[in-house]
Amino acid sequence: MTTKNEQKLPGNNSLPSQKDTLDALILLDSGNYKYSVEDYFQKPDKFDFQFSPNGLFLSYKERDQNGKTHIFIQHTESNEIVKVLEEKEDVIRAYSWANNNRLIYIKDKGGNENFHLFAVDLDGKNEKELTPYDNVRVSIASLLKDQEDYLIILMNKDNPQVFEPYKVNIINGGLEKLYENTDLVNPIAGYTFDKDGNLKSFAKQQNGIEYVLYYKVAGESEFKEIITTSWKDTFGILAFDYASGNANYAYVVSNMTSNTDEILLFDFKENKTVQKIYSNDTFDVSSLGQSRKRDYEVDYYSFNGEKQHVIPVSDYFKKLHAKIQTRFEGKNVIITSKTENEDKYLLYVTSDKLVGVYYLYDYAKDTFKELMNLMPQLQEADMAEMRPIQFTTRDGLNMYAYISVPKEASLENKVPLIVNPHGGPYGVRDAWRFNPETQLFASRGFATIQINYRGSGGYGKGFFLAGSKQIGRNMLNDLEDGVAYAKSLGFIQEDKIAIYGASYGGLATLGSLVKTPNLYICGVDYVGVSNLFSFVNTIPPYWEPYKKQIAEQWYDKDNPAEEKIMREVSPALNAEKISKPLFVIQGANDPRVNIDESDQIVQTLRERGVDVPYMVKYNEGHGFAHEKNTIELYKCMMGFFAKNLKE
Repeated sequence: MTTKNEQKLPGNNSLPSQKDTLDALILLDSGNYKYSVEDYFQKPDKFDFQFSPNGLFLSYKERDQNGKTHIFIQHTESNEIVKVLEEKEDVIRAYSWANNNRLIYIKDKGGNENFHLFAVDLDGKNEKELTPYDNVRVSIASLLKDQEDYLIILMNKDNPQVFEPYKVNIINGGLEKLYENTDLVNPIAGYTFDKDGNLKSFAKQQNGIEYVLYYKVAGESEFKEIITTSWKDTFGILAFDYASGNANYAYVVSNMTSNTDEILLFDFKENKTVQKIYSNDTFDVSSLGQSRKRDYEVDYYSFNGEKQHVIPVSDYFKKLHAKIQTRFEGKNVIITSKTENEDKYLLYVTSDKLVGVYYLYDYAKDTFKELMNLMPQLQEADMAEMRPIQFTTRDGLNMYAYISVPKEASLENKVPLIVNPHGGPYGVRDAWRFNPETQLFASRGFATIQINYRGSGGYGKGFFLAGSKQIGRNMLNDLEDGVAYAKSLGFIQEDKIAIYGASYGGLATLGSLVKTPNLYICGVDYVGVSNLFSFVNTIPPYWEPYKKQIAEQWYDKDNPAEEKIMREVSPALNAEKISKPLFVIQGANDPRVNIDESDQIVQTLRERGVDVPYMVKYNEGHGFAHEKNTIELYKCMMGFFAKNLKE
């Protein structure tokens, strides 16, 4: 008999595996390993350090014995520590300093991604929910440094499908709507504000697949049309060029006249490019950094190639960058926070083998001080290398990927391989970094290959568009060609290849078990799509304006030829072809991939007598955020892989 509360739970509540089934799976990972799952996935004792703007305080998250993370602040002179926020049932998803006196943070309910914004004083008092609205999603559009009690946020408060900008008072919660977004046929898709909180530009959707960029020239009252692009193009404002004195100059990222995204200086009054600032022939340029203290001088450009690249520009930053690179040679160093006076910097030093160490750099003293090694239990020397690789696909496309290899792997000691396609699929990519998943897999003797298949972001327009209409087809061929390349290296056990992915990666996992059942010995599907038809029908309301783009990029169900392809590449509609063991994981409150996607594949396979362990957590969404759930997930996964890759 089910209770009233159980009946309200999402999905088919009879499908998730019982605790004893999952516990039995955990026991299968029974080796004598140096590192436990907890070593990789227990949250650090302290992390997410940030300076207050004036540098008087250092904030951070601190883990308690139950895996909850609370927010503390420490006075940088007296070292006095105050607990500001206590994390309760729902996870504090992110926090930051709004000004020198107040913190802001966001939470949702059980992973539903309807984020609410809160503010609190440094002593933990005067906590206020700034957006107390049900079924409304908030995001921060602009921190107004010169109006310290105000933020600009976006909310779908008046219509769940579209977002409008509001100026919010972080003391009393007062709201002022800054612009209306009422044309649901051609809604506004994005807004750009200047440092003073003035709306300078917005992109208005047109025909569901195009975007018209409007800009308000300084001194004028009306917005004028600048350029029309499609979803295939890039043209957007990165930052305004305040240093030039020209109020209509801005740095834009664009691929309108190039294959890769490049940074241009653009004159919006004259509607023309002033000059090309920076580009790379192979990789998309992603960002630039400016100094507010030094009149918004450009400090650097950056892009993600096989590794992260920072190109220093200003004399000041060239010196700073040289000091950092000399001190931490071979590491990826991220400036996570700095004081307004630029006298102190928080550095996050990481690599493929190092989780991360926080350092304080004192510019005046030219000293580096270690603050926190996030996971000292994971010895760098024991970790696997994340090796950048390239290979050519069967149709001649150059493909970038990473392979992480256990130290014991050799021509004489071959190891199993896990293929791990990233989510998205479009515009997302894997990058060189410390990855606790691949390191856990390596500790159990498994190599991992992560392929940035066609359609991934960062490699230019041509590579991005090569993925259109290729879900379940060439995008899976790319994975298969990556496996063939990995085999050619000589240290892969060719009959022990698994596939595991989350979100689109889950769809790729299921699709691969359908398409090439003899290549993979097992699969793990984590919050993955299984049926393209039901997926499109259950997307969140704020994705509705993008349905035509989805039809152009994925498949169009109203086109008979593409509708046929959709049926052929929807794993839930071809589950009879799945013959290998499968483990399915789902967050019940997932707003992107409805729990029905996982329920469908599990139910269909079980009706055929296939044993499918199925983990569902009813306080999670699109990926697990609670430490207890995350650790259980990976313990079960390791048991599943041990059963199928080692026996």
